[in-house]
Amino acid sequence: MNIKDKIIIDIKEKIVKILQNMGINDDSPIYEVPPSREMGDLAFPMFKYASILKKNPAVIASDVQKALQKNLLIEKTDVKGAYLNIFYNKNYIAKALLKEIIEKNDKFGIQDKNNNKIIIEFSSPNTNKPLHLGHCRNNVLGDSIARIFKSCGYDVIKLNLINDRGIHICKSMLAYQLFGNDTTPEKEGKKSDHLVGNFYVKYAKESEKDKTLEEKAQNMLKSWEEGNKEIINLWELMNKWAIDGIKETYKRMGIEFNQFEFESINYLYGKDIVESGLKNDVFYKNDDGSIWINNEDIGMDKKLVIRKDGTSVYITQDLGTAVKRHDNYQFTEMIYVVGSEQIYHFKTLFAILKKLGYDWADKCKHLSYGMVNLPQGKMKSREGTVVDADNLMDLLYEMSYEVLCEREKDSSKEIILNDKEKEDTANKISIAALKYYLLNFSTIKDIMFIPEQSISFDGNTGPYLQYTTARLNSLFNKNENELTSDYEFILDYNLNTDESNLLMQLLDYEAALIKAKELLSPLEICNYLYNLARLYNKFYHDNPVIKAEKEEAKVFRLFLSRATHIILKNGIDLLGFSPLEKM
Repeated sequence: MNIKDKIIIDIKEKIVKILQNMGINDDSPIYEVPPSREMGDLAFPMFKYASILKKNPAVIASDVQKALQKNLLIEKTDVKGAYLNIFYNKNYIAKALLKEIIEKNDKFGIQDKNNNKIIIEFSSPNTNKPLHLGHCRNNVLGDSIARIFKSCGYDVIKLNLINDRGIHICKSMLAYQLFGNDTTPEKEGKKSDHLVGNFYVKYAKESEKDKTLEEKAQNMLKSWEEGNKEIINLWELMNKWAIDGIKETYKRMGIEFNQFEFESINYLYGKDIVESGLKNDVFYKNDDGSIWINNEDIGMDKKLVIRKDGTSVYITQDLGTAVKRHDNYQFTEMIYVVGSEQIYHFKTLFAILKKLGYDWADKCKHLSYGMVNLPQGKMKSREGTVVDADNLMDLLYEMSYEVLCEREKDSSKEIILNDKEKEDTANKISIAALKYYLLNFSTIKDIMFIPEQSISFDGNTGPYLQYTTARLNSLFNKNENELTSDYEFILDYNLNTDESNLLMQLLDYEAALIKAKELLSPLEICNYLYNLARLYNKFYHDNPVIKAEKEEAKVFRLFLSRATHIILKNGIDLLGFSPLEKM
């Protein structure tokens, strides 16, 4: 249990006893967080006790205030109408919290291991093209959610289901077969997944001129599924090109998985489940031999699960994959990170699993997210108008490098970054710009990605957080021997408003982490870190640290700065990018 929760529980217990003495039995009195720090840290409304005590709720609030003694946790109380406002003892919090953050360092906020095992499926690219901007949002969202759950004590398994079969794969294969002339990524000097993607675009353009290509692609798919060796060899070659290239992109983005799954294998899992469900009347067979489920009883549609020719559909594969995963991992929760266009698909999947009698179906969730577009319009893979993830990262890197060079010119200080350091720093900034921008929205919203905004060092961006960590690191490099292990003086230290506001923001870190986990929302971490960085930069601007007027102020502000640095680094790690040591 974190410090904030302990304080709230202690204060609630005191108020429960006071209410009991007044004749009210309420083991869990309601509390709220006031809209501003000036109004207090906790507020207890007394409206619901008015009818019991036959008193004005403002009078009740005043009576409780009189009985609530000032103590180690409470600095003062105030009554505003029917609300009893509580102000924490900031000195007690400062001593306990700063000591815990600094001593735990990168372990602060990480909860003890629990018995929960969670599967997070994300990315799931097709092997007919490279990753694009839309995949970037999926990747960073799934990765951040995984980091958040891991920090909350979960055993996290990150899975990537590679979509490596189907007509869309055959289109790039057919184009290569017709127009490729046995070329290779090495001959073309291209990243291997980009070469595959070029042939997917080539198919789209050529099929506009030659209407027989669609039939040829369908015939290729049929031959592939019938075991044609030549087609299978071509598929294996191009599939490897695509996956090898995609894995290079993952490495550059800092995205890792526990396991890769493949649709070419998983599509076989679902048929036995459908056959079993057919015997138990969960499914029914049409006169043409196709197999369906009727979900009209739960306000949904009828759904095909096996075609009349005996082949499976996408949801058949997902049924088999879900059951196989539960058999293999015995998960307590499974989250699918997939775009919002698949909301109905997953609603149907979970409903079918439930009808099949799998009680863990209620533990499956779909984390949907909106599209990512660019100012010039919607991206289309077949037309070659997508922004590949690699190209976008190249652009952000170039912009970051240019910004560093401009800052260097404008600075009166000596150059502190050599060429290698500048390259490494520009890379870190570009990844931070991309990830933070994509995470700093509600998942349900579509995003307009504007590179110039993402790379800014001012405002609510990843580079702004990195700038703050670099500023803090510079402070410690110059004063690395200034911190002591004596925190006792803090109990008598007179905190000013900036120090108090920063302290209370630090106190909220663990609550922000829990909220992000419960809402499946890295946005909560973005909001928290931006407010923390903003408060620290104001504090730093208005309050001298090393040149503080008193030694105790200097030491306290160094403690406060050290704790802020730790929380910023820990929070940034949850978002999947790196802090900066210098810039």
